[in-house]
Amino acid sequence: MKLLVITNNPQRASFRQRFGVYLPILAAEGIDCRVVALPAGTLARLQLYRRARNYDGVIWHKKAVNPIDAFFLRRYAPRLLYNYDDALMFSDKRPESDSPTHRRRFLRTLKLAEIVLVGSHYLSEQARPHHSKVFILPLGLEVSRYGAPIERPTDGRIRLVWIGSKSTLGYLKALSPVLDQLAKRHPNLTLRIIGDEFFDLDRMPVEKVIWDANKRYADLTQCDIGLAPLPNDRFSMGKCSFKVLEYSASGLPVVGSPVGTNSDHILDGKTGFLAETHDQWRIHLDRLIADPDLRRTMGSAGRFRAANYDISVVGRKLVEILTDWLSNSEWKESRSIQFYESGERTTKSDE
Repeated sequence: MKLLVITNNPQRASFRQRFGVYLPILAAEGIDCRVVALPAGTLARLQLYRRARNYDGVIWHKKAVNPIDAFFLRRYAPRLLYNYDDALMFSDKRPESDSPTHRRRFLRTLKLAEIVLVGSHYLSEQARPHHSKVFILPLGLEVSRYGAPIERPTDGRIRLVWIGSKSTLGYLKALSPVLDQLAKRHPNLTLRIIGDEFFDLDRMPVEKVIWDANKRYADLTQCDIGLAPLPNDRFSMGKCSFKVLEYSASGLPVVGSPVGTNSDHILDGKTGFLAETHDQWRIHLDRLIADPDLRRTMGSAGRFRAANYDISVVGRKLVEILTDWLSNSEWKESRSIQFYESGERTTKSDE
């Protein structure tokens, strides 16, 4: 089976984590994927779409299509799967305001696709009124690469860690008052930011670590508590919380906002804590900072849970979805949605 995979940028984390990490698994199962960056020019796109005829199907990653793309994909792609893990139907700048443009592009892409692959229940709820074949496939990661024994710092400091890009750094910065309050009570606290942009705190030292694809595993394991703040809005509800999985796989307890898949990945009181207000953030972090045994217990429980999202587990589900899709010449029209989570498969109907 041959698939053409089209994405805006194959090097971006959103593609690597959502699809790129599974390419070796798919190849081993006889599903050959050619990944192509979507060209900018209309002529180059037309040439790409014409080549789609040589494949069994097209996987369209994330970007919603414009009318011209939709016309040529409908004409040349033998069949199409739409794959995304963000709330593309809403504007990230004004999430509480309905955006006719975002919604129109989103619905156009759904209509074009034979099946739709999303990263969470919330995203499925946005798609299922408009499409009869929506599959949930959570993000996966290579658990074995995280949490390996390393030489930890011997400076006696407790490290809070946040990993992410500048596009979401503001979520962490909003916690600055809480972090500085904690620094008054615990002078041995350090905040480690792993990313591409940084800020300083008034009272707490900040370690500024440039994100590196190979170093991030050790950079996380050297820390003690993972942070996953998110605003509670319609766009952020679509976030699929890859950083929470990374923290848990690294053996760290996590404190996060009850938004998006944070609420699925963080088992409150077992693998970490959910915190909605600044007071809750302060209370939960204070407790973890003061109790190393609790950090170890929650970290171990989180790593055990993260194993459910290993690429070997999620990859098998992706193989199953793609095989079913490509082997069925006709999909029955039914209002049903398939859930693939934690190694289990269930079906919910609209009724």
